[in-house]
Amino acid sequence: MILLVYSITITTIGIIMTLYVLVSLHRIKKLKDQPVVTNEPAVAIIVAVRNEEEDVEKALQSLCNINYKNHRLIVVNDRSTDKTGEILKRFNHPHLQVITLTDLPDGWLGKNNALYQGYKNSTEEWMLFTDADILYHPDTISRAFGYVEKQRLDHLSIIPFTRSRSELLNSVLATFRIMLSVFTRPWDASNPNRSGSIGVGAFNLVKRTAYEQVGTHERIRLRPDDDLKLGQNIKRAGLRQDALSGEGYICLEWYKNVGQFVNGLMKNTFAVRNYNVIWSIADVLATLLAIALPIPIMLIFGDTGIRLMAGLLCLMQVIYSILTPSNKWWYAFMVPFAGFLMAYILTRSAYLTLKQGGIYWRDSFYSLAMLKGKEE
Repeated sequence: MILLVYSITITTIGIIMTLYVLVSLHRIKKLKDQPVVTNEPAVAIIVAVRNEEEDVEKALQSLCNINYKNHRLIVVNDRSTDKTGEILKRFNHPHLQVITLTDLPDGWLGKNNALYQGYKNSTEEWMLFTDADILYHPDTISRAFGYVEKQRLDHLSIIPFTRSRSELLNSVLATFRIMLSVFTRPWDASNPNRSGSIGVGAFNLVKRTAYEQVGTHERIRLRPDDDLKLGQNIKRAGLRQDALSGEGYICLEWYKNVGQFVNGLMKNTFAVRNYNVIWSIADVLATLLAIALPIPIMLIFGDTGIRLMAGLLCLMQVIYSILTPSNKWWYAFMVPFAGFLMAYILTRSAYLTLKQGGIYWRDSFYSLAMLKGKEE
């Protein structure tokens, strides 16, 4: 009886949530459909780099080729120990300024400080905070400003096309995107009556006055999830915010394999829940009960009716994969694996943070007391 109730509940919720996410994602407009800006506002493109010798040259080359004249490219080299500095010296571009940091102030995460230093060295009306592994289409920024101009925004995030050379990781990312989308609800970012917000490290375009109004990166100087928090702070301040889909215009290889993905998320998933153990436990249980376990349990222990419900759930996941760009139909069958993997990441992230009494970030240790003390 318990299995039957569980199966009916999960199947119903699964169908509703799949349709909800499909419809909601369709509400996010595409960058490629936006007009090119008519009057170019001044923008400082601020890139924080640390040990990015593998990706930084291609990324900067794509930025140097943008069709947007009124910009300055500020690259902040945050204590790199590889060949990143040598690569930056080879660039000879009229709009490029390189800032080299040798020290990290107390009470700051390295990336947050680097972005903040970029802001302090800029005077432009707008700032674009972006990462050192992003590839830009030449018209990305001009179309982004076309949308900003039309909607009179204070903040725009562009959701990048994320792809890995590992097909296994691509299948996991498909499920991760759903989880992150349900958590942040980017489709509600422009609605002042809803709490959904957006902040993307790959592309956070923010007006200087808005950035200063919400306290700059100084307010979130110890947040590993600085991009999400910046977006939340802007939305909570009542400023105008929105998101666009950047497929075809902005892309990156976020991680190269599942191992890198696990290690990367391990550093900041506990921070997303403000280091709250109760919330983390709830997230793990929800991930297991709603994503990882339903189909395996229903197929193994269920009768014919319950197995048919499992088949219906699987069918909905296949439909979602087919209708979502960049996904392949068979990613649907990897959902339980992705669910178990995410539950592991959530659990281990909290465990390691509590065991260590803090986190290691760019070779520096930050105590849990410090992280919570600076929480805003």
